[in-house]
Amino acid sequence: MKLNELRDNPGASPSKKRVARGPGSGKGKTAGRGIKGQKSRSGVAINAYEGGQMPLYMRLPKRGFNKPNAKHFAVINLGILQKFVEAGKIDAGQPVTEEILVASGLVRRKLDGVRLLAKGEITSAINLTVTGASQAAVDAIAKAGGSVTVTGAKAEAAAQE
Repeated sequence: MKLNELRDNPGASPSKKRVARGPGSGKGKTAGRGIKGQKSRSGVAINAYEGGQMPLYMRLPKRGFNKPNAKHFAVINLGILQKFVEAGKIDAGQPVTEEILVASGLVRRKLDGVRLLAKGEITSAINLTVTGASQAAVDAIAKAGGSVTVTGAKAEAAAQE
């Protein structure tokens, strides 16, 4: 057998139905689209249209609220921070800022700031400056001998009081 003798099994790939090619084809004249109306024409896109009836997506209740000016934080966890310190990508002896976190590759981009969460364990005494941090993360770093400085809006509001 040669490459030019290879064939698909008979009936494995049926030929494309050629519509609007005469009455003998069985799909002649209106090409299986019926008579008149919007759907018999080309360029029709009526996904959620229900013939004038109120569409389902408009009948269902809307829930919640999407805050238009919501803050989006880059999130880091204690466990991954510890891995980067052990790998030598972050120097625990120096103060660690958000710019250092971005430069080390731990955070791709700051967005509206970096938020520290308490998932994982940390053993390095690290001095960290971030926009936000959970209380559990602050406590865990303090227990390891480090400190966290929070520069976010809540920290500024607490400082003014």
